[in-house]
Amino acid sequence: MSTPSLLSRVPSPSRAVQRLITGAAVVTQAGIAVTGAVVRVTGSGLGCTTWPQCQPGSLVPVADPVGGQAHQWIEFTNRLLGGGLGVVSALCVLMALFAKPLRRRVLVLALMMPLGVVAQAVIGGMTVLTGLQWWVVALHFLASMPLIWLAVLLFKAVGEGDEKPRPLLPRPLLGLQLAQAVMVGVILIAGTLVTSAGPHSGDIHTPRLELPISALAQAHADLVFLLMGSLFALGFGMRIKDATRDQWRRYWVLVAVVLAQGVVGLVQYWTGVPDILVLVHVLGATLVLVAGASLWTASRTRGPAPVATRPEPATTPEPELATH
Repeated sequence: MSTPSLLSRVPSPSRAVQRLITGAAVVTQAGIAVTGAVVRVTGSGLGCTTWPQCQPGSLVPVADPVGGQAHQWIEFTNRLLGGGLGVVSALCVLMALFAKPLRRRVLVLALMMPLGVVAQAVIGGMTVLTGLQWWVVALHFLASMPLIWLAVLLFKAVGEGDEKPRPLLPRPLLGLQLAQAVMVGVILIAGTLVTSAGPHSGDIHTPRLELPISALAQAHADLVFLLMGSLFALGFGMRIKDATRDQWRRYWVLVAVVLAQGVVGLVQYWTGVPDILVLVHVLGATLVLVAGASLWTASRTRGPAPVATRPEPATTPEPELATH
């Protein structure tokens, strides 16, 4: 009689548990980008002067009679939240391994979570060790964005099947969505350049990007206007092709967050980039990613999620009767 493997002995997490874990991945991936912005606007980027320790010889903040501990604790708290993200990412992998049946696509998407955390930890270390060079800080933020998108795909994947994706909208509209995803990526890059030339460096002694911020902000705004135009075109196409109520709901959420981002950006520029609006703008950027990925997943289907089958109980063959 064969001995069942360890994975087969562990009960499969329910669909509700899988959604809870993957939903937590979406929230924490977005949240770490916002807390990183808190570090930057408070000038706490070098609160912990080294990495992986906070101060030489200490993993935690130490007493500083001159500078105090506020900046240290802000940066250290962000690192702790990064550890929390690591725990959630590890849970995603365990969920994918123990779920029955074992699904390759879900496992691959789940593995992207801890791999992203490791990459972010390395980039975070580079950020501190290079003294908050603007290009490393920009890379640190940008690395979170595809992880948010992948986390949304993972959340969707646990509730759908593994068939080849079948379009629910005409292919030209799917192509337009792909172009919009690329546009959002370019807009995010442009936004980091505006930030790199702006006042929020993370530390008052950090050199800034030596480019005119007005020109960078104008280019950033122009790209947002282009994105809005493409969203209106997508809406017209969805109306012609009778999109579902769910698709319309996700579409209008995306339009709303993009419009709100544009308004926040304009107010930022007119009011001298106040700290609180920087945090709102970064939160808005994460919401654009979540809303865009949500509409993306609603525009194609992979069929119903597979149902776990109970393994057949092992049976012991009956002994043969002796014949005389």
